[in-house]
Amino acid sequence: MAIDRTTEAAWTTLVTTGRRLHDAVGARLKAAGLPPLDWYDALWEIEKAGEGGLRPLELESRLLLPQYGVSRLVDRLAKAGLVERRACPDDRRGQVLHLTAEGREMRATIWPVYEAALTDHIAARMPRQDRLRLVRLLQTLDPGDLSQT
Repeated sequence: MAIDRTTEAAWTTLVTTGRRLHDAVGARLKAAGLPPLDWYDALWEIEKAGEGGLRPLELESRLLLPQYGVSRLVDRLAKAGLVERRACPDDRRGQVLHLTAEGREMRATIWPVYEAALTDHIAARMPRQDRLRLVRLLQTLDPGDLSQT
């Protein structure tokens, strides 16, 4: 069965716009001399996990990056002194990721630039009511766990 043109256009517009917005935010961070957006996202997820930290597998599911991408990202964050790996108390072979003081500081430094980019590229271009409508529309497309299909 062939899809109709509006379905194809919705998909293309969603993916293209998402990629362009992501790239625009990334460019803003780069221009400010800050690390890439993936760094912020990882730091934020680890920070939200609190004192218990976050296992790499949990970080992988929250970032929607492949395992090898998360591994390389964590390696770079650790090398930069932003994240530390600690032994998992429940699994001697496992690791738990914790933010260092430098990691908290870096995330806090990145946020104002990230926030300004979101404001410029989304909030300034779309009234609040339309943003809420967009959220609801996109939520109707969320397939949840794709492994069930």
